[in-house]
Amino acid sequence: MNRSLRFSLTTLLLLISPSLPARAADPAPAKGPFPVAGTVQGVSLQQVTSNLGAVTGITNAGDGRLFLTLRAGRIVILENGSVRSQPFLDVQSLTTTDGERGLLSTAFHPRYSENGFFFVNYTNLQGDTVVARYQVSAGDPDRANPASARILLTIAQPFSNHNGGQLQFGPDGYLYIGMGDGGSAFDPACRAQRTDTLLGKMLRIDVDQNVATPPFYGIPATNPFRGAGDPPDEVWASGLR
Repeated sequence: MNRSLRFSLTTLLLLISPSLPARAADPAPAKGPFPVAGTVQGVSLQQVTSNLGAVTGITNAGDGRLFLTLRAGRIVILENGSVRSQPFLDVQSLTTTDGERGLLSTAFHPRYSENGFFFVNYTNLQGDTVVARYQVSAGDPDRANPASARILLTIAQPFSNHNGGQLQFGPDGYLYIGMGDGGSAFDPACRAQRTDTLLGKMLRIDVDQNVATPPFYGIPATNPFRGAGDPPDEVWASGLR
């Protein structure tokens, strides 16, 4: 940097610095141990249930119920302070829980009250990721219809960890699918950076396309790699663990 430019920048900083508000001192770091219940910094904790095993997701369908996704392969309903004994959906026979596998996420369609669709992400008996759509039973809002299952994606997983698994509808109405890098450690095959795999990527699909016909989804027109062939059309972002 030349001297005149350095002088100009220094002068500019001197001119604007008096108008900047003084920075408040950083608060002293909190010290543990912390309580596991009670009130901490205005957040009140209350136990609502127990003995469910690993809970991988908590979501709702736009009403007063909470749907708890259990890694072992069930979705149960928490309502009025208690868990219903009958599961909303049971896919324990379809999944395995070794490593970091299992039923990992549930997402309800933004128009669930109209179409009854919801989506799950689980690892199948071979350890591969499955994204599937189900529909609520016509006569029972507290039970899904197992026969309504439609598989949208099956993605091979080389190891039992780093599966990703989060499903989330964005404000754009599209379904986002978080895919881990495939596992082991330090992404040995560099899958997160490669363009020939869905692993290590954030996927975005339109589940309102091809609703009745395979693959039961379409590609949003604004997906960055649509039509490129490599990376796959479903990829929204890459480089994820």
